[in-house]
Amino acid sequence: MKFLNKLQQFMYGRYGFDDLGKFLFKIYFILLIINIFVKSYVLTIIEFIIVVIVLYRFISRDIYKRSNENVKFRKIKKKILKPFLNIKRNFKDKDHVYKKCHHCKTTLKLPLPNKRGIKKVKCTNCKKRNKFLILKKVKVELIRDKKAKR
Repeated sequence: MKFLNKLQQFMYGRYGFDDLGKFLFKIYFILLIINIFVKSYVLTIIEFIIVVIVLYRFISRDIYKRSNENVKFRKIKKKILKPFLNIKRNFKDKDHVYKKCHHCKTTLKLPLPNKRGIKKVKCTNCKKRNKFLILKKVKVELIRDKKAKR
């Protein structure tokens, strides 16, 4: 119990883990696994540098600077992952198709059509027509009641 109290007192006013720290830690473990098979001194040095950076950020008392670093990291992460957002939405949502307007780059949520093929849609933002190729198709199941056959 004394150890936990001392640890709490030590961590009071310190920054702790954030998204950038978690990302660096994941990179460290990936490099660690690669280094098990490759056994490179360069990878070992990179791993050591990453661990030092993670520990420095974790123990740092300069919360304002670490927070700004995390905000910059999240902006860069958002820019990198933004093109894949509609792909992720299309896998999750089974009733709609998400496409981007060619003119104003707005994301459009389209109802899933009964047929595959080219669908013409008018953008709600810029009022221009867009053509989209839709490859998904609604799965329609017919369920017949046994009593209805008789």
